[in-house]
Amino acid sequence: MTQTDLDLHRLFNQRIVGAKLEQSEAVVRWMGAIQAQDYAQAVWAIGLRTNAAPLAHVEQAIADRKIVRTWPMRGTLHFVPPEDAKWMLQLSAARYLAMNRRREEQLGLNDAIFERSQQFFYDALKGGGRLSRPDMLNLLENAGIRTENQRGYHILWVAAQTGLICMGPLQGKQQTFVLLDEWAPDARALSREEALAELARRYFTSHGPATLKDFAWWAGLTLGDARSGLAAAGSGLVSKTVNENEYWLAGDTLESAANAPVSDPARVHLLPGFDEYLLGYTDRGVVLASDHAANITGADIMIDGGLVPTW
Repeated sequence: MTQTDLDLHRLFNQRIVGAKLEQSEAVVRWMGAIQAQDYAQAVWAIGLRTNAAPLAHVEQAIADRKIVRTWPMRGTLHFVPPEDAKWMLQLSAARYLAMNRRREEQLGLNDAIFERSQQFFYDALKGGGRLSRPDMLNLLENAGIRTENQRGYHILWVAAQTGLICMGPLQGKQQTFVLLDEWAPDARALSREEALAELARRYFTSHGPATLKDFAWWAGLTLGDARSGLAAAGSGLVSKTVNENEYWLAGDTLESAANAPVSDPARVHLLPGFDEYLLGYTDRGVVLASDHAANITGADIMIDGGLVPTW
């Protein structure tokens, strides 16, 4: 496989060129998860991969609970399928919670405060409740739990990591929070081995060709867990060598991508900031020249698979 082949397969598998998907929720399910720390950029990333779904359709899918926004991987916000939110959280939450213990000590936070906070959140949100971020922080302040200096954000993040809350639809321009169990009641229960295999299949199918290190970084896993997931994913994944590096992708996408027209009418694309095409991999040098890296700060222009300075 050549570098050009690699670029083409990524574009095809990420649904930037070739066949698009009809529904916003189908995009999120296909991709496994979509970076969503910037809401406006994330809904654009979903719309880009559909047959011209307008913003209203994407936001309706969020309001209809067909897409969930939470912190399932790397402690970072993503859009994920509602039925997959819990097992995705469980894969890496313990690791990232442990990594943040030092920060909790610096903020004067402990398990007792988290337990009290989560009880307040549960009581306020149960039965279909929805509160904005300021309302959630006021709830804590009124209970005597200080929220300054990022304490409030960290308390919300921990509540999300433990699977209590997730984000609901926007309320005006304000983020809202809801109970995950109520917002996504049909959660799938997977063993750790099953979850690792499922995530590996989704990632390499939608993001491939990609390396084992790419997968580990994207999923917030150790290399050992990433390797286990790749092994458990089964024979559907195949490896190809590019510049002496081993890349993995779904075998059934090889022929489809190879037959996709290189002269796609949209060889130039305006990608949203934080798009999976760039941030879905630990090695971004494949699509981004080093002399452009410092200029990639917002929406990005892509020409024939390569990114050039910011739009």
